Amino acid sequence: MHAAWLGHSTVLLKLDGTTILTDPVLGDRVGLSFGPMTLGLKRLVAPAMRVHQLPRIDLVLLSHAHMDHFDLPSLRRLESGRTVVVTASRTSDLLRVRRYGGVRELGWDGRTRVGPAEIRAFRVNHWGARMRSDVYRGYNGYTVECGRYRVLFGGDTALTRSFRELRGSRPFDLAIMPVGAYNPWLHVHCTPEQAWQMAGDARFEHFLPVHHQTFALSREPYLEPIERVYGAAGADPHRVALRQIGQEFQLSL
Repeated sequence: MHAAWLGHSTVLLKLDGTTILTDPVLGDRVGLSFGPMTLGLKRLVAPAMRVHQLPRIDLVLLSHAHMDHFDLPSLRRLESGRTVVVTASRTSDLLRVRRYGGVRELGWDGRTRVGPAEIRAFRVNHWGARMRSDVYRGYNGYTVECGRYRVLFGGDTALTRSFRELRGSRPFDLAIMPVGAYNPWLHVHCTPEQAWQMAGDARFEHFLPVHHQTFALSREPYLEPIERVYGAAGADPHRVALRQIGQEFQLSL
């Protein structure tokens, strides 16, 4: 298993030869797109890779339609007949679906298989509207089982008991969890300690913190989320897979 944090909630995963990209946001800004221009928040740190530097992507996982997770310019550059997109319910209308190898919507507890990867969607504590009026859109976390490996992708969430329902006979090898933008948005975003707790509810071996260090979405100091992650890890700092954008993590079973 190989994982690279490209920034925000974008993680490049390779699991026994299957290449997965989570919530790809690989431009300089997120927001409303007008032709080649995007009006919105500018990145604080450039993405660790641009779209043209990526390997072939077998699977794109989209947690929900918020612009900092569902970036249309990035997704359009990833269009390929060899790439399958798994997304939340009532969000595929935002995509040019015929330009991918497949686009599949999942509601909570929905399952699908892409090659050797089995994906399950689960409920998180968030919301899915892209604009103010489209409150019907879904929002997911995902589990991925592929070959020898199990990965948990928490998407975007506040504190919830849903992760307890994911606990199985063996732990997740990697839990990708959001840890930033909680001040003052605690009702929709978890703290680092809560992220660690929820991943622990599901059982995990290694923890990959995302959703920080990329955009100025909230008031907490820039490095506070990762410092609090290590505080939550306590005597087990080795379980934190990485701490900076551009770092990589590898695991062999």
